[in-house]
Amino acid sequence: MGMLFDIIQYGFMQRALLSAIAISVICSIVGLFLVLKRHSLFGDALAHVTFGGISLGLFIGVYPLWTAYIVAILSAVGVNKLRESTKIPPDSSIAVLLTSGLAIGIILISISGGFTVNLFSILFGNILLVSNDDLIIIMITDAIVIPVIYIFYNKLILITFDEKQAKVSGLNVSWINTLFIILASITIIASIRLVGVLLISSLIVIPNITALMLGKGFKKTIFISCAISIFSVVFGIVISYYLNLAPSGTMVLIMISMFLVTIIAKNMKFTLNKVLVTKN
Repeated sequence: MGMLFDIIQYGFMQRALLSAIAISVICSIVGLFLVLKRHSLFGDALAHVTFGGISLGLFIGVYPLWTAYIVAILSAVGVNKLRESTKIPPDSSIAVLLTSGLAIGIILISISGGFTVNLFSILFGNILLVSNDDLIIIMITDAIVIPVIYIFYNKLILITFDEKQAKVSGLNVSWINTLFIILASITIIASIRLVGVLLISSLIVIPNITALMLGKGFKKTIFISCAISIFSVVFGIVISYYLNLAPSGTMVLIMISMFLVTIIAKNMKFTLNKVLVTKN
């Protein structure tokens, strides 16, 4: 804790920690629905589309986040509608989204003369460079995503676990899925600064699958996932600062370590229970 108090006096660290915590919360909440719907890689695909949108903004000289929002939301909604109308498997539609976004980004980069510092930051993330404007956008994203998820919580739960039953019960599944995809899109865009395009799926997937292994209820799983994610990003920022490591990579390795520890602990518990049953 002493290390944390030492660095929290710096303005850039305050912004980094606040934004990291805010991002961790919304990624855990949105990510749990994606994981349970078996759309774990949807976040990764959206991140690559966002990369294409940001590349477009830099290419035409427009503030890149605005083009990222437009491209990501339109692409995500379009692919979802395509999947619903043509019965394309979810993994195939995600692959289309991922490759198209990456292709657009690569083409625009080649036309504009190669990578820049901004694009490297987008690809690999750098939470220590978060500006006041970035922090405001992240906080606004939290203020939008969390209340909307709360309002539609029961409907999202039903759609996540049994979409056919949700349709039978009279829910407008298509509209709610579209709304959720828009929320996921703005969540991914807000998270790019933390871990970058290449590691964004780690925030969506790893804390949630770690929490799911504990076998708790849905709400408890959300809180556990948020706790794992917050611990990983805060500890990762502190460690990376003192050891001069890449913050994004450090955070992800801590998440993976917690995931592996959970697997080992569950296996040990299972083995111990099996031995006790055998003895009895």
